[in-house]
Amino acid sequence: MTGNHLQVILLPTNKCNVNCEYCFEDKTDDRLSLEQLSTVITKILDFMDEGGTPRLTLHWQGGEIMTMPPEWFDQAYELIQVLAYTRNKQIDHGLQTNMIAYSSRWNGIIKRMFGNSVGTSMDYPNLFRKLFRGGPDDYTRIWIRNVEAARAAGIGVGVIAVTNQATLALGADRFYSFFVDELGITDFQVNTPFPGGEQNDTKRDLALENEQLSRFFIELTDVWIERGRTAGVKLGPVDQLLAHFSGEPSCLPCIWQSNCADEFIAIDARGFVAQCDCWVTSYPEYFFGNIFECDTLSNLLRNSPARKQFIDRPAAIVDQDCIECDYLSMCHGGCPVRTYTMHHTLLTKDPYCHLYRSLFRHTEEAAARLAGLSLLPGHSSKARNGVANERSCGSISPDHTQWLTAPLVQIERRVRAAVKS
Repeated sequence: MTGNHLQVILLPTNKCNVNCEYCFEDKTDDRLSLEQLSTVITKILDFMDEGGTPRLTLHWQGGEIMTMPPEWFDQAYELIQVLAYTRNKQIDHGLQTNMIAYSSRWNGIIKRMFGNSVGTSMDYPNLFRKLFRGGPDDYTRIWIRNVEAARAAGIGVGVIAVTNQATLALGADRFYSFFVDELGITDFQVNTPFPGGEQNDTKRDLALENEQLSRFFIELTDVWIERGRTAGVKLGPVDQLLAHFSGEPSCLPCIWQSNCADEFIAIDARGFVAQCDCWVTSYPEYFFGNIFECDTLSNLLRNSPARKQFIDRPAAIVDQDCIECDYLSMCHGGCPVRTYTMHHTLLTKDPYCHLYRSLFRHTEEAAARLAGLSLLPGHSSKARNGVANERSCGSISPDHTQWLTAPLVQIERRVRAAVKS
């Protein structure tokens, strides 16, 4: 993990208040006490001191974060502020919630701790997000009501949407209109589905065909460029891809980082540490360790066999057909959890490879067109060759991972040689 910014996905509770059919989490009733939180934050700050890392972002998730009372977060925020002040560290906070339990009681802490913004999730159409008592329509109705109430209170709401077969059938224009025109959401991200966690009938039929997905994402890109790009609409990952290929500062999603193991970690309510929330709530065999049982976080990460598998993944898959791909230097083989849930191994490329390549190429051509340029067949833009101004979305100091970075250096050299040839 490199850079001067550490990101931690923190799950203070593993409990959830809804019953979504495609959820990858193994839910429990565990939650962090304030004393346990103090231990977690102290060990994270120790880790930052070792690497000289000045800034931390905590991404608060669950479970469902709002199964805990806002009063707990009032106390947690004060505790963290004091600990950060004593170490001269900057700590930022992000909140991801399903919004089902939202009420005005949350407004104060959302403003004070989370910058008056929240992230949430909703699919269109909603097929799989359900209450324990009630179906998708009930879930959607409550979600829309609470999102509208939050926005009326001045809270910014960003949305993550997962595509499904009905999404593709309705088309990109209808999908875009639902979020932007009907709900007034101007900050949303579109994700691909993956069948994580314990299998069920829904998950077995969850994966979508690459050709259909590619057409949808390409159409959505065109809709956004025409209607949203200059109107203040943020649409991930398309907006960041366009910035990337235009040579502007960009922050590509974690699935396209050189190695997500260099970017962040996740810690759950039991103290288990893993790569991200998908891994820490679903796959005990890939836990890095337990933060309550280790002497230091750096030793836990350094000595974890599971973590080393993530570090080694790019080197293991680069000699597959990825080495011939024009976009390897920005994709790096894609998401390990999508790969694992569909192929039961880390050691192959992301199953949505075809979608990514199609979207990269289309967005690259769109960037060239908007700049009044043209791309010759078989040639890439300077952004793809690493010349464009890119910035890390947050990562851990190199002092903590120098024993693991050599394979990535070798890969980068080989990638550059392949692209130049």
